Amino acid sequence: MPRTPDEIIRDEIRALTAYHVPDPGGMVKLDAMENPYPLPHELCGVLAERMAGAALNRYPDPAARELKLRLRVAMQVPSGMEIVLGNGSDELIQMLALAVARPGAVALGVEPSFVMFRMIAAFAGLRYVGVPLNADFSIDVAATVAAVERHQPALIFIAYPNNPSGNLFDADAIARIIARAPGMVVVDEAYHAFAGASFMPRLAEFPNLLVMRTVSKLGLAGLRLGLLAGDAAWLNHVDKVRLPYNVNVLTQLAATEVLQHRDVLDAQAAAIRSERTRLGAELRRVPGVVAYASEANFILFRVTTADQVFSGLKQRGVLIKNLHGTHPLLAECLRVTVGTPAENTRFLGALTAILNP
Repeated sequence: MPRTPDEIIRDEIRALTAYHVPDPGGMVKLDAMENPYPLPHELCGVLAERMAGAALNRYPDPAARELKLRLRVAMQVPSGMEIVLGNGSDELIQMLALAVARPGAVALGVEPSFVMFRMIAAFAGLRYVGVPLNADFSIDVAATVAAVERHQPALIFIAYPNNPSGNLFDADAIARIIARAPGMVVVDEAYHAFAGASFMPRLAEFPNLLVMRTVSKLGLAGLRLGLLAGDAAWLNHVDKVRLPYNVNVLTQLAATEVLQHRDVLDAQAAAIRSERTRLGAELRRVPGVVAYASEANFILFRVTTADQVFSGLKQRGVLIKNLHGTHPLLAECLRVTVGTPAENTRFLGALTAILNP
């Protein structure tokens, strides 16, 4: 007689809740840190021509050689450093976790942070240790270093800027953690285009440092492309668990073409940064709102009744992210992506109507 799923599926997997992506319907979508701007019509025409000639009957270049060359320039990867590509950053996190998943191995991160660090560690069978941030979302360096010494993690994840708080951690604090780490330290720079700070130039300084990037926040979220850069001594092993042909033909073609037009992407990032400044200032003028400074393309803010505000915004056609209940430091917190000026104005109007009827 077949055994039940509860008897077959690992305990830690049954205990998880699947990552939920809500259906936005016709709402203003400000919940997923996407770039709100489409590519220019002329560039879309160029892409259409390239796609028309794509060899869909053939497997993609398994090494994505042309794309890697383009990414080295676009992401300013230092010479001598290796690159591994993934189907989004999520796959890179999974590859890293699988590569170090010895019995008893530990992954460590600060919290609250990107939820997939903890979830993917569980998928791979790693024990995950989360070190709480300070109340202002800064790194508790002493606690983090103590946790590193105690647990000897094979893998450490640090988001820079952090998601969902939006702040850049102190660079010296991160350097101290890297120096004490026995294994790989992955600095996730998903929001580097909005931050003006990076550990990419410091790869040669720390042999155990890896820097992770994505093109998603640049306006190419639909392509699902992530990059991991660092010393070949680490990445040659990580690459062994990469599934063959993991970056498809269309992604390789589209990303290679669009990255030749960095002026377009840079202009969009500048527009988002400008709107971030306006949105943050306007949020701070709304009675009952505490908005946190952000170096990303979203803003974390706190209200007195997050669930009610979240529901009220949905009723008014605006979808943001409700973080209340996900971590003690995020009590009554919501996160809004920086949209277009019109989207941000609509969000602000709806929020003001809810909080100050």
